Amino acid sequence: MTKRNKIIYWIATAWLSLGMLSTGIVQVLKTKEEVALFNQLGYPVYFLTLLGTWKILGVIAVLIPKFTLVKEWAYAGFFFAMSGAVFSHIVVADHSFSAYFGPVLLLVLTVLSWYFRPTERKIASN
Repeated sequence: MTKRNKIIYWIATAWLSLGMLSTGIVQVLKTKEEVALFNQLGYPVYFLTLLGTWKILGVIAVLIPKFTLVKEWAYAGFFFAMSGAVFSHIVVADHSFSAYFGPVLLLVLTVLSWYFRPTERKIASN
C-alpha cells in the first residue's frame, strides 16, 4: 500500500467514523431534532435507537484490527444506511441542500474508506 493510499484511507476513515459516531449518539439519545426529522421522513421513533446503535457498533468494527468479515458488513451497513437516507429525502420531496449534504458526504467517505483500506483489513481472496 502506498503512502498516499494510506493517508487517503485514514483521513476518510477518521471522518467517516466521526460522522457515524456523532450521528449514532444523537440518534440513540433521541434528540428533539432527530425525532422531528424521523417523523418528517415517516419513520417510527424506535428506529432511532436501532440505527444509532448499529452506527456505533459499525464504527467500532471498522476501527478495530482484524475481523475482516465484520468490517465488510459494517461498510455495507453504512452504505445502505446513507443511500437509504438520500432516498428517504427524495421520497418526501425534501429538496434542501442540507438534507443531502451529510448522507452524501458519509456515503462518499464510506466508499473511499472501503476502497483504500489496507490489505490486512480486507477479506483474503483465494
